[in-house]
Amino acid sequence: MNKKRKKEILQYIAIKLSWLLILAFGKLARITVKNQKHHKTALNSGHPVLYITWHGKMLAPIYVMRNSKIVAMVSEHGDGEIIAQTILRLGYKTVRGSSTRGGQRAFREMLKLLKNGRHCTVLPDGPNGPRFVMKMGAILLAQRSGGYLLPLTFSAEKPIEMNSWDRFTLWRPFSRVSVLYGKPILIPRKLSPAQLEYYRKFVEQKMHDLQREADEFFG
Repeated sequence: MNKKRKKEILQYIAIKLSWLLILAFGKLARITVKNQKHHKTALNSGHPVLYITWHGKMLAPIYVMRNSKIVAMVSEHGDGEIIAQTILRLGYKTVRGSSTRGGQRAFREMLKLLKNGRHCTVLPDGPNGPRFVMKMGAILLAQRSGGYLLPLTFSAEKPIEMNSWDRFTLWRPFSRVSVLYGKPILIPRKLSPAQLEYYRKFVEQKMHDLQREADEFFG
C-alpha cells in the first residue's frame, strides 16, 4: 500500500471516529460551566458573537457548544479536513481558511455571516501558533462586524497534554472539567493601526487571565 492510500484510509477512519471520541470524552467527564452570565449578556445584546478559544483548549468548548449551529473557521492545512468533518457532525457549520491559506476568502465569508447576525468562532492562535499568541484576524472580524468577542476556555482536574505545538489538552475519564466564559469584548469601529494593536494585546491578555482563572480551580 502506497503512502497516499494509507493516509487516505487513516483520514477516513479519523473522520468516522473523531466526533464519537469527543462525545465520549464529554460524557465521561464531570463538566461544570462557569460565568454563564457573560454568555447570556453577549447573546442578549443584539450583536453577533465571535467565540474565541486557544487552539489547544478547543476540546471542551467544542463539546459544550455542540448543536448550536455556530460557524467555525477551519484551516485548510493538514488535519483541517478531519476537524471540519468532525465538527459538522457535532452541529457546527464551517468556513474553510486560515491566516496562511485561503484566509482572505474565509475572512470575507465569515464577516458577511457575522454582519447577518450569525454567531461564529475562530482559534486566534492557529493554525501553527505561536501558542497563546493572539493574531489580528479575530480583532478585525469583531471590529468590522460590530460583534462581541467572547473568550472561552477550560481546565481539567486530570489533564493530558499532547506533545504538539499547541499542547492540545484532553483529560482522563471521569475527571472534573471546568469550562469558563470571559466577559464580552466590543472593539470600537474606528481605530488607528496602533489602536488595533493595543486591542489585540488587550484581548490576548484577557484570554491569558481567563486561562489562569480556569487553571486555579484545580491548583
